Amino acid sequence: MSVHDDLTTVQRCLDDLTRSVKRLEQQMGSGLEVRRVRTDADHLRESVALLREAAPALAAPRRPDLVSIPDTPYDNTLWTDSDDEGLGARDRHAP
Repeated sequence: MSVHDDLTTVQRCLDDLTRSVKRLEQQMGSGLEVRRVRTDADHLRESVALLREAAPALAAPRRPDLVSIPDTPYDNTLWTDSDDEGLGARDRHAP
């Protein structure tokens, strides 16, 4: 799932939660406990809205930094102490 799909799913769940809290408030009255739940749901809604604003920046693919490789040949002194892959060092024989 993409970030946008996840945020849409969270938004739907929050909408369901808000409807359920409203029904509870109608049934139980607007006591302290119900107000706290409603306030928490509102905070979640605000947080998801902030995530939606930040989502385009998070979901944008980042291109790796390009490294330029020069066309000039490498200095031969770089290879003086190196082993030939699969053959070993130049002054030793393979078993």
